[in-house]
This record gives sequence, C-alpha cells and structure tokens, in this order.
Amino acid sequence: MRPAGRLAAPLTATALALGALIAVAPAAQAAPQVSVTGADGQAQASADGPTTLQVSGHGFQSVPHGYGGIYVLFGWVSDPSGGSWRPSRGGSTGSDYRYVPDTQEADNAGHFRFVAFPGSDTEAQANGGTIAADGTWSTTLAVPGPRFATTDRDGAPVDVDCTQVQCGVITIGAHGVVNAANETFTPVAFGPGASTTPSGVGPGAEPAPEGPSPSPAAIVPGGAGQGLTDPAPTAPGPATLGVDRTTAVAGHVLAFTVQGMTPGEQVVATLDDGAVAVGPLTAGGHGEVAGLMELPSTLRVGAHLLTVVGASSGQRPQAELTVRRDPADATAAEAQAAAAAPAGSGLPGGYTPAETAVAVAALVLLAVVAASAATAIRRARAARRHRRSPAAPPAQAEAAPSTQALEARA
Repeated sequence: MRPAGRLAAPLTATALALGALIAVAPAAQAAPQVSVTGADGQAQASADGPTTLQVSGHGFQSVPHGYGGIYVLFGWVSDPSGGSWRPSRGGSTGSDYRYVPDTQEADNAGHFRFVAFPGSDTEAQANGGTIAADGTWSTTLAVPGPRFATTDRDGAPVDVDCTQVQCGVITIGAHGVVNAANETFTPVAFGPGASTTPSGVGPGAEPAPEGPSPSPAAIVPGGAGQGLTDPAPTAPGPATLGVDRTTAVAGHVLAFTVQGMTPGEQVVATLDDGAVAVGPLTAGGHGEVAGLMELPSTLRVGAHLLTVVGASSGQRPQAELTVRRDPADATAAEAQAAAAAPAGSGLPGGYTPAETAVAVAALVLLAVVAASAATAIRRARAARRHRRSPAAPPAQAEAAPSTQALEARA
C-alpha cells in the first residue's frame, strides 16, 4: 500500500470519530423562561375577580433524584429587571419578594405549586407535576385578584396592590434549596375581563377569599430549610450539618442541610479533601443552608466526610456518610463484562467461570472413558489373534549316537 493510502485510513477514522463526538456534544443549558396564559389568552389576570393562569416553563434545570424542585408562586418582587430580589443574590421572602399565601396541602387553593425534580424523595408532595429531563414543566396557578394580603419579613400583615406595583409569576428553588438556575419572574398584567375559577378548589367549593390565609401553616419558600413555615428568628448557635443518606449513591445527587450559620454568609461544601465541592451557597435569614452535591459515578464506595465552611463565621460542621454503588450501575457493569468476556477473558461464548469449569471436567471425563475403551478393544483383538494361530509341533528328542558312530569317532 502506498504511504498516502496508509495514512488515509486512520485519518478518515479519526475524522469520523470527531464527527460523532461533535454530533453528540450536549448543548449549553438555555436560560429558564416561563410562559403565562390567562384572561383573553394573554399574560393577563382579571381585575374583577379570580383567574386561573396556565403556566409552563422551559430551559429549567432538572436534577434526577435531586432534593426538591421549584416553587411556582404569584406575587411581587422588589427589582423585576435587576434581579436583586433573587434568593441566590441574598433576597428574602417578605422583604424582597412577596406572594399570595397558601397551605402546603396538595389540594390547596391553587395559589402555590410545587414542581418536583423527577425521582425526588419529595416528588409525592408535588402538586404541580415534575420538571422533565429536558427542563420543561406545566401547571396551573390561581390568582385571587389584583390585591392580596400577606406578611412582611417580621410577620406583620401587609397588603399588595398589583394595580400599583408590578406583580407576576415567581419561580424559586423549593424546600430551601437556593438555585439560581431556576429563579425567574414573569410579569402579569391586570385588566377587565371574565373571571375564572382558580384550580385546586374542590367541586362545589367557593374560591379562596382575598386576604391572609387562615391557616398557620402558610408556605414561606426558603424558610427553615424545608420550605414549609417561617419561624421567628433565633440567635445563631453551633452549626449542625444534616445529610439525606438515602441520596449518598455514586452517580446521584447528595442532598444536605445546615442550621446555625450566620444569616447571609457564603458557605462552601466539600467532600473529603476537595474531591467534590459545591458553592458558594448563601445562608438564609435564619442561618439555614440547603444544598445539592453531584457525586461522580466513579466515586469510591465507602466512608466519606462532608464538611461545610462558613466564610464569615468560620464554622465547620461535618458529617460522615457512606457512599453506595447504584445497583443499576452494578448490573450494567456485569452485563458489559459478560459481553466482553470472549475477547479478553478467555471464556468462550461468554460463559461464566463456573460453567467453564464444568465443561472442562466433562471433557476430561470423556477423554478418560475414551482411552479406557480403546485399551479394552486392543486387548480383545490380541486375544482373538492368539486363539486363531496353529499349535507348534512338539520338539523331537535328539537321537542318541549309534555304536558305529562312536567307533568311527574313536
């Protein structure tokens, strides 16, 4: 083959391989966007009564088996264009953003929706569906009207008039997990139009009245690390670190929470000596932090140490955990090893070592039986030949010399 021909083959193979890599390279995640459809088919709610909005999102971060998801709320934010209201930038509920309160029940008045990550431990609590793997989701959201009552950061009642301030649909990380990738605000206008009954209200029931929720379990996203209630501030104490050990699986997302950090400080979480890290995360108004750490699929199985360090307080709460191998990954590895056995392991046909040992023993036994049979056949043939041959004539005795012979010799 010519030198040019010898070079053409590997170059062509390399080009094909690079083309395949380019074809499967994942696209960068788009910025999250929310679409709202209400009165008159527009992002508009009725100024005369309650409205049910159809809300959908795309470009959102979806974390399979991750802790939490997103909250979908209707309310007001202090800085719609600048984004300083966002929890990831230090914004807090009651002061930087306010929303229509509702209970945490799945069959609530429809003012609050929890959209979970797929396969999350909290997916059963979701009343707004899940975020698909491609970052899309869809739900409904009830708006009581252009005015609603809520509370400020200190728990004092406050009224929000959406005809005087810009209101809209808010999405933030659920269960106290601050997630900048899923924080959005989509403006909604108010105008004259027919009212629609909010979703989430049982058949025959009246729509939830405007005003503060009578239930003391009003949801306050980002509070207390659970996204359920917002207790009164307490003096910070020694920080504690909790780990959801059911999520300590290689190749999955580890969920953890911290209590007792300095409110507003940045914290960083590391596994062992920095093998895996996440942060900086921002502590909430009560010193709470909830985070997610993606564990590599190649992470060593066994004991590990998780450490969270506060930038201003210097606190270093730690927790030991045991990382397990995903059973699905183990099964896939075994299948791959079995498929590769004929080429590399010397086991023909992909048989297991036990099956190969049985086959070898059977072959040895067959060889012994065959050898024994051959020996018996040879002996039988020799015996038949011996029986068929004529008997040898008896040997004649040598005659005694005569007297004449003796005399002649003398």
